[in-house]
Amino acid sequence: MKKLPDLIAPGLRVLFCGINPGACAAERGHHFLGRGNRFWRVLHLAGFTPHLIDAMDDRSILGYGCGITSAVSRPTVRADELARDEYQLAKGHLVEKLARFRPAHIAFLGKPAFEAMFDVRESAWGLQGTTIEGAAVWILPNPSGLNRGFSLGDLVRDYAALHRAAF
Repeated sequence: MKKLPDLIAPGLRVLFCGINPGACAAERGHHFLGRGNRFWRVLHLAGFTPHLIDAMDDRSILGYGCGITSAVSRPTVRADELARDEYQLAKGHLVEKLARFRPAHIAFLGKPAFEAMFDVRESAWGLQGTTIEGAAVWILPNPSGLNRGFSLGDLVRDYAALHRAAF
């Protein structure tokens, strides 16, 4: 299966860190491509972009001071297919990216990756009060359509808090 390349550049205001690429997104080469994924809509409604970006135009996010990476690069149909040790093995690579590109904020989309990589139990949503290679750490709800625990309004509220802090 194809790997999905990062959308990253030096000095970003926010680097969004998904758990791992979806199989369809990796195959087609674009982030957050899933039919039910709310990422692009939430970004627009939270103020990160002046218009709704189509997933097929995902590279344009770099022009708004934001980038995208994944905690684990292996694509799956569902994130729960990842083993805990895959997060530990991927941690060094993520930390290296943060050291190299120096984003101001890193936003983990969902708790599993951050908690597994950094051995944290029961983290809170929002700003974590810690940094990784100088990047302020945020945990935001995952925008996947499979995440029914958060409404669109909930997602927009939480992402907008990051936008206010970062821009």
